[in-house]
Amino acid sequence: MEEKGVAATSGGPAAGAEASAGTMKVVVAVDASEESLHALAWALDNIVVRRAAGGCGGVSSLVVVHAQPGADHYVYPVAAHGIGAIAYAPAAAIESMRKAQDEISTKVVSRALDACKQREVNATGAILEGDAKEAICQAVEEMHADLLVLGSRGLGKIKRAFLGSVSDYLVHHACCPVLVVKPSKARDK
Repeated sequence: MEEKGVAATSGGPAAGAEASAGTMKVVVAVDASEESLHALAWALDNIVVRRAAGGCGGVSSLVVVHAQPGADHYVYPVAAHGIGAIAYAPAAAIESMRKAQDEISTKVVSRALDACKQREVNATGAILEGDAKEAICQAVEEMHADLLVLGSRGLGKIKRAFLGSVSDYLVHHACCPVLVVKPSKARDK
């Protein structure tokens, strides 16, 4: 996992508060899906705000992370004398893909930080590079997270078996508790 850097900080009343006993570090993984923003909103409403209001010590920090695949790993099929071959994308194409990914990732994190700012919650954002499963797993370990929150697309068993599930992987491999927020029933109808 390569961390591309902290994207921004969303200030609120808790900005600059020192971590103390009873506080926790919450990491929320987001992507461009509505499910991940629903998970962020749920975490803000049910963990961050309630802990602060309930005198539980609050959340010492909230980190929004987004993982983007490495652009230098793209290959494309090439026909060579009737035999299929694989070639790596040219450097210019890789750079173009990397630039587009960076722009998308910045927008995803900014959108999530805006949601935090609207609720007056202090948060930071980080863009990770690599396979989402491994990058997020490694990031929560390095950040010493107390809780990882992420959304679920609500795939059935067969689709999950073929497509894989980031949430399923993280539930089994992350070094901290993982909260998977299911899609709302109203959205499914």
